[in-house]
Amino acid sequence: MGLLDTLLGRSKPGRPNLDRMFALPPAAVTLDADLGLRSSGGAAVCFKPATGSPFATVESDLSALLDVDSQGGTSGGSLEWSTTTDRYGYQWVVLRGDDLEGVVTHAHMVNSSLETAGYGSQLLCSTFAFDGAPGRLYLVYLYKRGTFYPFAPRQSDRRDNELELKVRSVLGTELTIEEDLARWFPLWGLPL
Repeated sequence: MGLLDTLLGRSKPGRPNLDRMFALPPAAVTLDADLGLRSSGGAAVCFKPATGSPFATVESDLSALLDVDSQGGTSGGSLEWSTTTDRYGYQWVVLRGDDLEGVVTHAHMVNSSLETAGYGSQLLCSTFAFDGAPGRLYLVYLYKRGTFYPFAPRQSDRRDNELELKVRSVLGTELTIEEDLARWFPLWGLPL
């Protein structure tokens, strides 16, 4: 950050820290106790696919790793996974498992595999789904900022802002929550 940034009040954005995802399982206990929201066992990693054979090799390797785990391989527990492309051309790796720890581990693996292969700039976010009496909630991890934010979609492209702010209040000490509310982007039509 330079002198001009300081004078203009710009701050340096957070850095990716994929290990922050591992704070989700303990935070899920708090979400359940305080707001009645439980993990649905679903997560999705979103990235902009690159063209060319090096990226195709990375995708193939990633598929092989997920296939091993979906057949009861290294992580134990059950895992189902699929990919889909949204209307904007972003690809989603959708993960479903019987426990949040396993789903978080696999989301971390997808992110870190792309990052290690040099495609970190292609990563957009990872989402983790929760359900309960207040309705559906997603905790969104913004890769480039290294922060989370809650997203509570409702019918007719509306959001439950009150729930989102409650979640921020409840999890503010357990997760690195994005401070800039303008970055709490709506993610309509999530594949979870």
